Amino acid sequence: MIPSGPIHPAPRLPALPVPDGSRRRSVALLLGALLGFGAWAKGEETPSPEPSRASIAAQALLRLEATDLSANAKLDETVHKILGRVRGTPDFVSLVRHFHLTDQGEGLVEVAAARGGDDSGAEAMRILLAGGAVAPLTRELAGTNAMAASHLVQAIGAAGEARGVPVLLPLVLDLKRDSTLRKLAVKALARTSEGAGSLLKLATEDRLPADLRFGAGAELSVVRWPEIRTAAARLFPAPEVAGGKPLPPVAELIRRKGDPSRGAALFSGKATCSTCHAVRGQGVNFGPDLSQVGTKLGKDALYEAILDPSAGISFGFEAWLVTLRNGDEAFGLIASETETDLSIKAPGGIVLSYKKSDIATRTKQALSIMPAGLAALMTPEELTDLVEYLSGLK
Repeated sequence: MIPSGPIHPAPRLPALPVPDGSRRRSVALLLGALLGFGAWAKGEETPSPEPSRASIAAQALLRLEATDLSANAKLDETVHKILGRVRGTPDFVSLVRHFHLTDQGEGLVEVAAARGGDDSGAEAMRILLAGGAVAPLTRELAGTNAMAASHLVQAIGAAGEARGVPVLLPLVLDLKRDSTLRKLAVKALARTSEGAGSLLKLATEDRLPADLRFGAGAELSVVRWPEIRTAAARLFPAPEVAGGKPLPPVAELIRRKGDPSRGAALFSGKATCSTCHAVRGQGVNFGPDLSQVGTKLGKDALYEAILDPSAGISFGFEAWLVTLRNGDEAFGLIASETETDLSIKAPGGIVLSYKKSDIATRTKQALSIMPAGLAALMTPEELTDLVEYLSGLK
């Protein structure tokens, strides 16, 4: 359909003149072109759907040599006006860096929260941390937007700045925060020698939370600093596999390609997974159904779930020990509860009900009901096959 009404093409900016000793004239020409956007430049017109006029203006500004904006009020006004129009984009980060702006912390956090660990997110975080004004960052991390917080942690890791360590450490130690976010913070800390050293210190002082030990050990086993790798090997010994040999680093296992058909056979056989888990109706409905586990967990999380099942117990699958007044015990998952009765699903899937009046105590267990040490039943190749099978369940 041919649109009715006048069509307003994006204005063309004149090329900057070849330097002729009059830098002031170049700036004046550029400002004239930018301010010639009329109503658009004033923000009074709905932005065009064409390739961003704001981006064109930002690229033009980036052609100027870095200038002290405090010495040129008109240029300062123009730069901040364009910043408002490109907020949240890579152009925003480029302008902040180019003009050495120190008052754009919230905008930098916005970019990092949206883009995570990509080039723009990492650069936004690097500029923010270098400036030292991290209040907007800590506020966003303390908020309720889980996706934004995850992206910010990934951006801190990608920035590779030691100044990010004091921001990440409180997340690692805060047991009230989401486990996934805290594990991302461990990964981000391991990207710098200062952060990796902090993780080692926590482990040495026995202050590293139990649910992060496996992930920390996996990350520190492959860092590029030999002294940290050596210390980590002592603090986080690798699990043993069949034959009593140490398991290769998880980072290496993830790079390997397994055979999903052999993994399916292991799931129902040697690895004993099907005695507690079902896949598409096959197996025992006791632990979480794994029919779509490959959609929910990446290979790194699958390895962790197998090698250290207590590191991340799914909600509703916590193990409970119930002691009855007659001295008997029941152990398993809480299947249901009413005012008068408590039903416990025991390993194997059998559900038994007990009168609450017959119960003396019930205690939630710190360890997962899934047994540790399953890797000892398999070779590294078999473990790789099993994870390949699980990762394909989508």
